[in-house]
Amino acid sequence: MDNLAHIFKFKSVFLVLILSYLITNSNSSALEVDEDEISTTNYGINEMADMEENAWAMVQKQGKQFVVNNQPLYVNGFNTYWLMVFAVDESTRAKKTPSVYDEDVFKALDFVISEARKYKIRLILSLINNWDSFGGKPQYVKWGKDAGLNLTSEDDFFSHPTLRSYYKAHVKTVLNRVNTFNNITYKDDPTIFAWELMNEPRCPSDSSGDRLQEWIEEMAVYVKSIDPNHLVEIGLEGFYGPSTPNRVQFNPNTYAQQVGTDFIRNHNILGVDFASVHIYADSWISQLIDDSHLKFVKSWMEAHIEDAEKVLGMPVIFGEYGISTKDPGYNSSYRDKVISTVFTTLLNSTKKGGSGAGSLLWQVFPEGTDYMDDGYAVVLSKTPSVSNIVSLHSKRLAIFNSLCSWRCRWGCKKKHKLEELEELYHDEL
Repeated sequence: MDNLAHIFKFKSVFLVLILSYLITNSNSSALEVDEDEISTTNYGINEMADMEENAWAMVQKQGKQFVVNNQPLYVNGFNTYWLMVFAVDESTRAKKTPSVYDEDVFKALDFVISEARKYKIRLILSLINNWDSFGGKPQYVKWGKDAGLNLTSEDDFFSHPTLRSYYKAHVKTVLNRVNTFNNITYKDDPTIFAWELMNEPRCPSDSSGDRLQEWIEEMAVYVKSIDPNHLVEIGLEGFYGPSTPNRVQFNPNTYAQQVGTDFIRNHNILGVDFASVHIYADSWISQLIDDSHLKFVKSWMEAHIEDAEKVLGMPVIFGEYGISTKDPGYNSSYRDKVISTVFTTLLNSTKKGGSGAGSLLWQVFPEGTDYMDDGYAVVLSKTPSVSNIVSLHSKRLAIFNSLCSWRCRWGCKKKHKLEELEELYHDEL
């Protein structure tokens, strides 16, 4: 944990998903910016340090931005699903049947949350995976079949009343879980940034999107009925659907319109607080890397930021992005360009007070875990260029958040400090 803080240069927002794991950074992280690496001016960092102990409140949404104690919060970080794998034996799962859980696995999650609280790190917990890994949607369908249900598709998960009840029971158990390390109920713990309904939900058996839409509407309200204080997001990849035919031009391919998701429609409902988008140009367009990938990343992000601002009125987090080392023509400098494009696009939104709230690199691993590499793994100690880019972006966010209070923020007299920071950033790159 200390090593991550060093790389990111400030305290992080640690977004932990039950099925996959994420790390990001918050405005509180400005407390650990090294002044001698930036300038002799502390940009209000010392004043913020005095408020640290009183700042551990729930993350909220204020218009198009996240706030904590009425101060802006922007996130920068990475995915790291291996925490659960390392915490318990890989062959175990948190849930053995729809209603029976492995307590050892739950205690491992308790420990992660407890430690995150000590480090002033926040977490997002994803409540289920769309894919096979870590007991996803297919596992629920298997349990249903074992119980004698007549199920013909994995997508029955979204519509069959019994499978919906399985999911709701799971949600209720997780949200009401009392942490065995600190005795804090999950739904009362500010360490948790938000709940994610599902990682990358898809329902290709219904391209109209109606089946998935009904499920999202029902489950978002259900989560809020148990826990009205935490934020809720869906976990979408961001594909545009039938409700916005004028936006499908931004989709990476025609198949994206056939998976049953609809970015605008899915998010424009009661109970969903911020938008989620993923970015995988090499998976969606072509594994053969070329400059068209960079153009797609920029246009994809700008389209979703614009829609989050003008249509949805909420923040948007780009929850997964990366480039696989297995792609033909891959080189590390190209990965650096992708990461820099993501950061530049976000900062252009941040400086205008827009909806671009943060991004999470897929994915960061510790040394000695090569056997788990899916091609997207980044070991920071072995990739100094990535570490440098991430650290510099984190500094920018930290200083930006510390320049002034929420009320004076966009007309702040310290605006010239941002210009100084821009010069520093480009010089160091």
